Amino acid sequence: MLMLCSCHPNWTIAQKWQEFDNIRMQMFYKIAADIVVLLHFLWIVFLIFGAVIGKRYKWVKNFHIGGMTFTLIIQIFGWYCPLTHFEFWLRQMHDPSLAYSGSFIIHYVEKVVYINLSMRTIFIMTVALLLINAWIYLRKPENRP
Repeated sequence: MLMLCSCHPNWTIAQKWQEFDNIRMQMFYKIAADIVVLLHFLWIVFLIFGAVIGKRYKWVKNFHIGGMTFTLIIQIFGWYCPLTHFEFWLRQMHDPSLAYSGSFIIHYVEKVVYINLSMRTIFIMTVALLLINAWIYLRKPENRP
């Protein structure tokens, strides 16, 4: 005897579970993509302000300098950040046809992370940020009485 699901007259229980599994995986990809965007945003904030903390803690300084070096390299070669590729892949796995994906907050965080500037402008801003961070790291502490 073939068991049918009560919510759709032609579906078996196995088909209903398969549909549920598909929906669950789509939600996983959506949530994972949102998390990657937030991590990307936090990474950008760290690159901008990391020297302030790195001045105090050597391990943060080393990690920050490595991150800034990586950022400069991907800017020089015109590459995209791996987090960008990962987030786009997750969005595509969720639903490639969505024009506005993610939550309200993610929508605006994405506007900061994926700012619409020319590659030249972003490169100039990256070099300026590197120079500011180098100045923060290399300046001598003030002698206070």
